[in-house]
Amino acid sequence: MKIRNTTLLLFTLCCWNATIAGETTRPNILFIFADDIGQEVLQCYGGQSYETPNLNELARTGMKFTNASSMPVCHPSRLTLMSGKYPFRHGKVGWGDYPKEAEAHTFSNHLQRAGYKTGIAGKWQLCLLGDDPLHPRRMGFDHWDLFGWHEGPRYYEPMIHQNGKVRTDTLGHYGPDLYVRSVIDFMKRNRDQPFLAYYSMAVAHEVTDDLTPPVPHGPFGRYDNYAEMVAETDRNVGRLVAAVNALELREKTLILFVADNGTPPEIIIRAEGNDLIKVPVVSRCNGLDIPGGKKQLTNAGTNVPMIANWSGAIGPGQVVHDLVDFSDFLPTFMDLAGQPIPDDANLDGVSFADRLRGLAASPRSFAYCEEAVLPKPGGVEPDGKSSGLKWVRTQDWKLYNDGRLFHMSEDPHEQYPHAASEDEVTRSAIRTQLLGFFEDLNAPARVNR
Repeated sequence: MKIRNTTLLLFTLCCWNATIAGETTRPNILFIFADDIGQEVLQCYGGQSYETPNLNELARTGMKFTNASSMPVCHPSRLTLMSGKYPFRHGKVGWGDYPKEAEAHTFSNHLQRAGYKTGIAGKWQLCLLGDDPLHPRRMGFDHWDLFGWHEGPRYYEPMIHQNGKVRTDTLGHYGPDLYVRSVIDFMKRNRDQPFLAYYSMAVAHEVTDDLTPPVPHGPFGRYDNYAEMVAETDRNVGRLVAAVNALELREKTLILFVADNGTPPEIIIRAEGNDLIKVPVVSRCNGLDIPGGKKQLTNAGTNVPMIANWSGAIGPGQVVHDLVDFSDFLPTFMDLAGQPIPDDANLDGVSFADRLRGLAASPRSFAYCEEAVLPKPGGVEPDGKSSGLKWVRTQDWKLYNDGRLFHMSEDPHEQYPHAASEDEVTRSAIRTQLLGFFEDLNAPARVNR
């Protein structure tokens, strides 16, 4: 009887330890998605114009990625992020829309199916919530606090949709304070189960530009300037990290910070009647003055900061050169949650979860970006027309579909294009490899990237 009881006890302890071990491989995910912040902005990437102490500390105690690639503007980045597929896979999706047939297959829906509670606060930009107030629920969120994109202010006295209804308690409040509070409250309520807390930042994007009269000025009789928005970004990160620490969830939580595209070239600073006055944004980084590159397919527009921090899993002070693009977040989150990818998913992304676990580099062989400008009928954003440009790249080389080839490790600002007619043997082989990646994208069966 003693032997039997001892065996049963050992079996129970083994099962309990296996459960605990399993839970440590299914972290909470605090996903902080900044708006309009290029690498040159952060001190930990060599930025010299702004103080970013909380982000510096997140990088110092975690993992900094040097080759994370976004799309050049907000909506295509979010479309790729949520679906794990590049924008062209979805056909002609209007600006600020999301294809209905893809709604059930977002990373948030997949995490819900894996047993995660899901919450989001801040920016949505995947529909007009006044027209479709329950859209976030269909997209896989249990809770949301999202400002009315093109419907009202996002900063001072913001218009916020909370779980299908417009909040009536925002008068006198600053939007980012309310969004951060919402994320923290969500983590508190769900601290005893796995969760995805998605803070889709408003900062450092300029104010809504198509409302009459213009949205309210702040307390200084103008809108926040870019430096103030960067300071707010960093402060928000500090508040969220402090909350994770206070909830004693640090070792159970992956904190992932990334931006949706590069820094804007200019920003609205005040309204004079119905006219919006803009000022240029130029940031100093590693001794160079860098104008904002948002809307461009260059590094300034698409090579974004990305920092991962997970105490006990990610060692401090790591700098990683793996290629990551926005199609990778969905399979990575599924991997971390132990949720298998359906055989018919046809994702463009690959998981970099093993890099976060300290096991292996990302298997991605190339990154891809396209200029996708498809305005909403009657809308004002984005401006301009799509050039049809796209590129594929490795760590060292980038090829545009117009034939320009750049040696990125030697020419990160893309000042010296190589034409095919000038290729010697080595560059010709590199060009052939990159052209092969373009062909892979258009092949009927997807290949491992």
